[in-house]
Amino acid sequence: MLDVVGTTLTDEDIRRIQHPLTGGIILFTRNFQDRAQLTALTAAIRAARPNILIAVDHEGGRVQRFRTDGFTRLPAMRLLGNLWDSDVLASTKAATAVGFVLAMELRACGIDLSFTPVLDLDFGGSTVIGERAFHRDPRVVTLLAKSLSHGLKLAGMANCGKHFPGHGFVEGDSHLSIPLDLRTLQQIMDEDVKPYDWLGMSLSAVMPAHVIYPEVDKHSAGFSKKWLTILREEIGFNGVIFSDDLSMAGASSAGTVLDGANAALAAGCDVVMICNSPDKADQLLSGLTIPNSASADTSAARLAALMPQSAAPDWEALQKNADYLAAKKIVATLIVA
Repeated sequence: MLDVVGTTLTDEDIRRIQHPLTGGIILFTRNFQDRAQLTALTAAIRAARPNILIAVDHEGGRVQRFRTDGFTRLPAMRLLGNLWDSDVLASTKAATAVGFVLAMELRACGIDLSFTPVLDLDFGGSTVIGERAFHRDPRVVTLLAKSLSHGLKLAGMANCGKHFPGHGFVEGDSHLSIPLDLRTLQQIMDEDVKPYDWLGMSLSAVMPAHVIYPEVDKHSAGFSKKWLTILREEIGFNGVIFSDDLSMAGASSAGTVLDGANAALAAGCDVVMICNSPDKADQLLSGLTIPNSASADTSAARLAALMPQSAAPDWEALQKNADYLAAKKIVATLIVA
């Protein structure tokens, strides 16, 4: 999975999109001017490569790539957790509404997947997670994530839990450094991993953390066969495993971007992601070592299963959809000025 440079496709973008190893495109704020442009961009991507998965990090709060020209302002997940503490049923209802609005608006612009929900626990010290987490309690995180995912699914969108096994305990930001979590395997399994286990079949995809847990493995989770085997075999997860962005500082523990991609695939990732580095994307496309064909076919089938199975809504018709309008009203009550 790679990105595109701007608000329209260049010839180089199209070349990379059409490469047989490209399985998806991730969009960023720089790819957005307004809804008409965004919809034209996703249509152009599909014209270059039909049935490609188009994704975005669009969680709510400070991680929301598109905020203007009709896009609903979405709350940080912590606000849903705060609501849980005063009214459990209202919070689950609100989480479903958030997921529904989020997915309907993205799908109306040609986007198939948002990398949400965040399943990290709010231990209170993480600079990069912070209000992106629902709650400190893994039980609350699980039930709010399940409700949000239900909203996504009602709009025809899959989900992606992140950042396995948990990024919430460490203070470091894996965009800028290689965080170390010094807890034992049992401590992590007893708390951080619980939402992945309890969500079960509700999870469509998972993204591992660029965090090293030295009591468990010397490799960060996305490059760790031990961690991804735990995810597959002990937890029983059968969906897509995406690596986090290989251009992040947290991925440098594996060596070069190409080293990291090969390590992630060998550990058990289905899809490796490279963002903000077209030259490094070209290095991956030309130098990646693909695992055996059976493994590659399985990964391709998993990725294809993330594609929406229903027709995308039309934006103008969406503005008259009773369910959408009702959900928007609920979301509006969550925003704190």
